[in-house]
Amino acid sequence: MFVDQVRIYVKGGDGGNGAVSFRREKYVPMGGPAGGDGGRGGDVVFVVDEGLRTLVDFRYQKHFKAPRGENGRNKGQHGAGAEDLVVRVPPGTTVIDDDTGEIIADLVEHGQRAVIAKGGRGGRGNIRFATPANPAPHISENGEPGQERYVRLELKLIADVGLVGYPSVGKSTLLASVTAAKPKIAAYHFTTLTPNLGVVDLGERSFVMADLPGLIEGAHEGVGLGHQFLRHVERTRLIVHVIDMAAVDGRDPVEDFHQINRELKLYNLKLEERPQIVAANKMDLPEAKENLRRFQEQVPGVTVYEISAATRQGVQELMHAVADLLETLPDKPTVEEVAEVEERVVFRAEKEPEPFEISRDNEVYVVSGEKIEKLVRMTNLNSYDSVQRFARMMRSMGVDEALRRRGAKDGDTVRIGDFEFEFVE
Repeated sequence: MFVDQVRIYVKGGDGGNGAVSFRREKYVPMGGPAGGDGGRGGDVVFVVDEGLRTLVDFRYQKHFKAPRGENGRNKGQHGAGAEDLVVRVPPGTTVIDDDTGEIIADLVEHGQRAVIAKGGRGGRGNIRFATPANPAPHISENGEPGQERYVRLELKLIADVGLVGYPSVGKSTLLASVTAAKPKIAAYHFTTLTPNLGVVDLGERSFVMADLPGLIEGAHEGVGLGHQFLRHVERTRLIVHVIDMAAVDGRDPVEDFHQINRELKLYNLKLEERPQIVAANKMDLPEAKENLRRFQEQVPGVTVYEISAATRQGVQELMHAVADLLETLPDKPTVEEVAEVEERVVFRAEKEPEPFEISRDNEVYVVSGEKIEKLVRMTNLNSYDSVQRFARMMRSMGVDEALRRRGAKDGDTVRIGDFEFEFVE
């Protein structure tokens, strides 16, 4: 089964919780805090494995969650960090954030790694909160939640040469005649339902060729089957445009040539600049010679190789010409641009928007925002001192003042994440 597009859920491991502990050794009066920090959660890491060819494994497993870090211990011992969760993907996999459409990684080389979901840092133990004013704190943090997201994986086959053209022009026959690939060949449209790969061996030279399902007019908008596989053309270094020069189906070879190139251009402007060789197929049929003469008159300046994939006429000459041209082209496949993410520190000012939002859910005031919700999850709500620290941080962030401006009064219920509490002015 060929699968080239899936949607999965990934989550980095949560950090371990910090510990609250005190030294109780003999002859050490008032030993002080000794609770260690929690360990860091594991990352979800994608690694390219050249032994894989499709994304079929992701059809059966769609959730990937890295392990969480160990909790902190007494005697100042920190919890161990968790191991990363390694997920193997085939070469040519593009990872896209499903919510924002941002390209997270484009993985093309064997062994290439990318962190897709980061693990959370470990929570601090009470040894971190000791101060001269509070030498024995009962405060600790829960581990930071790991990053979670839905991502879309799109596989773009990495092939040196891509065969494009209308259905039934002979692409599969050509692939079968020069490689050991066994594509399905039949006398009806859309026989090829999935891309087929084959290695062309010319002795000292070889290259990978892909037979892509037939394109038709409107393919870039989703018409026909070819639109599902247009993305695979993007990786190829060279396009071999196969044309039925005998016009067996009654189509005009000149119009076919222009229409397929329009579809490639409308799908991706960069494909217009991709080197292209025209293979005039079915030249063993009587009508082909006249159509070829007319084609060369109306499309001047295009190199055309006369072949018959069925009889192998001119096929070796075409393959050697392809190999010669490939030697002049860059060896690396086309890679998507991945935006560089900078770590930013945002300083609050009166005129800047607050890092949270307040809404109403019936009689409940709901405070939402990444920072405030993470703060709740990292607060040990079973500790009085930790809750008091959380209240002080909310006041410093301006949450109390904002709630009052929204009309909150004593006794009203406030919800932050899954935590509800009673508002007190």
